[in-house]
Amino acid sequence: MNRRDFFRQTGTVGLGAAATATLAAPAIAQENPQINWRMTSSFPKSLDIIYNAATEIAQSVSEATGGKFQIQVFAAGEVVPPLQAADAVSAGTVEMAHTCSYYYVGKDPTFALGTAIPFGLNARLTNSWFSVGGGNELMNEFLAGYNLYALPAGNTGAQMGGWFRKEIKTIDDLKGLKMRIAGLAGQVMTKVGVTPQQIAGGDVYAALEKGTIDATEFVGPYDDYKLGFYKVAKYYYYPAWWEGGPTVHAFFNLEKFKSLPKTYQRILTDACAHANANMLAKYDAQNAKALRQLVAEGTVLRPFSQDILDVCYKAAQETYAEINAKNPAFKKIYDSQQAFKKDGYLWLQIADYSFDTFMMIQQRNGTL
Repeated sequence: MNRRDFFRQTGTVGLGAAATATLAAPAIAQENPQINWRMTSSFPKSLDIIYNAATEIAQSVSEATGGKFQIQVFAAGEVVPPLQAADAVSAGTVEMAHTCSYYYVGKDPTFALGTAIPFGLNARLTNSWFSVGGGNELMNEFLAGYNLYALPAGNTGAQMGGWFRKEIKTIDDLKGLKMRIAGLAGQVMTKVGVTPQQIAGGDVYAALEKGTIDATEFVGPYDDYKLGFYKVAKYYYYPAWWEGGPTVHAFFNLEKFKSLPKTYQRILTDACAHANANMLAKYDAQNAKALRQLVAEGTVLRPFSQDILDVCYKAAQETYAEINAKNPAFKKIYDSQQAFKKDGYLWLQIADYSFDTFMMIQQRNGTL
């Protein structure tokens, strides 16, 4: 090859490479466009673990896209009332919300199955059901009718049974109480004489202090201490049989989510999965410390009696039978959870329960 041919050929290649680069740049820009979304939370900033799951999602997405996909997070009430977050997403007012599905049982009781139902799954089984048990697909099949798509984006673990102004010794002590309680648990509580109230987290203390309600449940020691419930109600009961492992979801406007580039969808999905695991880890780390503080400041810690649990369990089964008889969407998802729960607890009692029980005995004996 002579020198002239060499430069002619390499020059052609160079021009080809330059042309390819010129063509590729717009294509890359098109695949990774600048997108700006808004996400409304149902929680105040003071509840840092549950609220910060939303900010963690936004940060993860921004970092993974080099700042190309920005999500601005708003606390409860800043742009949308806290219990209307999913409505705003459905309508396209905002693109995303970080909220609990069971806040919307007034529209359809099926929404409750996305968060937690009385005597349902614990946190570990909930995550498993959503991830590999078909739960995510079933819930999103239902949510599509509301122009919504959702991904698990937080789990608190088993919650506490709430704060009461008076001691609850028998099922009769619940009769006539006005209690802040969300989801289907409110319907179950109605069967045992409680009048349920659905109140956003930031408004609960004032309602309890003024006597508008006689009792409240929220999450657990860490959040409950921050909200100051121990100052206006003395008795703290456990467990929250209505929330063994509740999921907090990231809700997306379905059309907006579908319109995202596939890479952004994947990044957003992974960010939600991280927030989901991180929230549970944080609550597990903080609740014990907060519980000690609550007891030190005069909180009276009490378990619900076996009688109360048995009566409420029966009331829950009656509630499900009534809903299943007239709501096919609820029944389809409920049946899936029930089948998953039976196998799940069969396994957990063999492995985790026996191990945890032994280790808890060591903790109580001071031998850990």
